Amino acid sequence: MASLKALKIRIGSVKSTQKITRAMKTVAAAKLRRAQEAAVAARPYASRLEAVMASLASKVTVSESSPKLLTGNGKDQVHLLVVATSERGLAGGFNTNIVRLARRKADELIAQGKTVRFYLAGRKARVLGRFYPTMIYNDRDMSGHRTPGFAIASELASDLIARFENGEFDVAHLFYSNFRSALVQEPVAQQIIPVPLPKMEAATPSDDAAVEYEPDEESILADLLPRNIAIQFYGAMLENNAGFYGAQMTAMDNATRNAGDMIQKLTIQYNRTRQAAITTELVEIISGAEAL
Repeated sequence: MASLKALKIRIGSVKSTQKITRAMKTVAAAKLRRAQEAAVAARPYASRLEAVMASLASKVTVSESSPKLLTGNGKDQVHLLVVATSERGLAGGFNTNIVRLARRKADELIAQGKTVRFYLAGRKARVLGRFYPTMIYNDRDMSGHRTPGFAIASELASDLIARFENGEFDVAHLFYSNFRSALVQEPVAQQIIPVPLPKMEAATPSDDAAVEYEPDEESILADLLPRNIAIQFYGAMLENNAGFYGAQMTAMDNATRNAGDMIQKLTIQYNRTRQAAITTELVEIISGAEAL
């Protein structure tokens, strides 16, 4: 049985931990609102851009001069998995779920005889090096970009596009966590190169108007495709940021509750141990008095 001093030290330690988890929960909750607003505000622009690209692509005849980001390079052998995670932990299974989805996709492609490479964007994605030590293609340091910005997203997109044009891979997939609510973050996989265009819905009478593009459709599409990839990166970073704070707030709330339960159990054990010690001392005093 633990001594009274050991129990008292342990109770104090758990109380200190509880103060830290409660503070981290408060900070995460404060940052979550702004991160959630940014993620939700970016969704309409991304979806509208895809619709515009689909409309342009439907008017372009695919040929050798068509943008490779749209048609691909005609190969499907080398797949690049871009895994975007957070830089910090203490967020439950937030990062683990993203990595697990990427591993599942990698194993599936390897079973099909494909070549798989990983492009890591986030410190917590480095755990993939334990499972695929020879497949880590690039490890991007994101420690200086904890706040999502379009500049870093554009930089990442430009780097990927340059590698694609150099023939270093054929298909690229992006893995991140889609923010649903503070309690739900859904890991998703999305192909970003070649750019998959959404299917156009049936035309309505209002869509029959003649539209002239200046310059031509192919030139506009060639300019929008790299921008779309940057937008997808930026959206993924915003979704990850909101999801991280939501997961961290939930995890810290659970940790605070668990610490409270542990403090209660340790306090009961401490009181029982102290009562037993007092009873033992009284028995010894009474026994000594009777002996006299």
